[in-house]
Amino acid sequence: MNKKAKELVKQMTLEEKCSLLSGKDFWHLKGVERLGIPSIMVTDGPHGLRKQAGKGDHVGLGESVKATCFPTASLLASSWDENLIKKVGEYLGEECLSEEVSVLLGPGANIKRHPLCGRNFEYFSEDPLLSGKMASAWINGIQEKGVGASLKHYVANNQEAFRLVVNAVIDERTLREIYLKSFEIAVKESQPWTVMCSYNQVNGDYLAENKKLLTDVLKKEWQHKGLVVTDWGANNDRVKGLLAGQELEMPASKGFNDKLVYKQIKKGIVDEKILDERVERIVDLILKASNTLKEPRTNYNRELHHELARKVAAESMILLKNENDILPIKKDIKVGLICEFAKKPRYQGSGSSIIPPHVIRDAYSA
Repeated sequence: MNKKAKELVKQMTLEEKCSLLSGKDFWHLKGVERLGIPSIMVTDGPHGLRKQAGKGDHVGLGESVKATCFPTASLLASSWDENLIKKVGEYLGEECLSEEVSVLLGPGANIKRHPLCGRNFEYFSEDPLLSGKMASAWINGIQEKGVGASLKHYVANNQEAFRLVVNAVIDERTLREIYLKSFEIAVKESQPWTVMCSYNQVNGDYLAENKKLLTDVLKKEWQHKGLVVTDWGANNDRVKGLLAGQELEMPASKGFNDKLVYKQIKKGIVDEKILDERVERIVDLILKASNTLKEPRTNYNRELHHELARKVAAESMILLKNENDILPIKKDIKVGLICEFAKKPRYQGSGSSIIPPHVIRDAYSA
């Protein structure tokens, strides 16, 4: 913990401390102007920068700035190449710096349990070791550039049906060996600046207010030094979340939940020391981010980034079967491409992580 963060929190009023517990708007954290604490920006997503050009939204319907669309985590993991994934993280960091984004909301280290999970493309693997190692490499790459990662979605958010409210009932050994292991590896090896808690319940408690998983496991056992941020809209009971180990509620709640915490502290129901601990982590994040943003804004090499994306895609593909040695295709053989995707390729998922790329190569131009 930065000593300056503790010193700044000591200088804050109770109102100022409570105000930092939630976002300023959809993509920004609040600051405290009189103490020189700036507002910083966070944004999607795990395989590319999705920064809203105008008013922010959640589902990717608004226009975003163009960026490099790297292969999704589902393909990245097939490379089994930590150095390659680390390079992707470094390039993502460069693109964030060019747009003054302090935290990129990724990577996704959830375990793939159900084939109909809508976010499977954002997650590395159904194997905890592979998922953890890939996430760690990704985080190390981006954070070496001075941009924070947000390891998500912690934890067991693995199905689409009732994804926002489902209660995942998991015995201790299964929880430890399968669902938590990928996060444990990434936290211990990379110390992501933030960990994003998911919408769902685990064994009866929503993640945003699950003391066992947020404090006992993540903070105490694994010694995570960063902060816990809710998935957008995942907060339920703000005071209970504060006590459980949740630092930051996103997006903005227009101060409603901040006032709830304020009232509980004024009544003596919640110890102000707990609030101080949470706010110190938030200020520590802002200080780390603002130090990087003091550097001159630089542009990145778009063509170089596109070539890395192409290289990673090629090296991540796995040939399972090559009947009659048809591959590699001989130069004098004619090949017919009969499908819509040959001209309009499906190269990523959709929704909150969709990236408008600088360059798109179809099967004809590749």
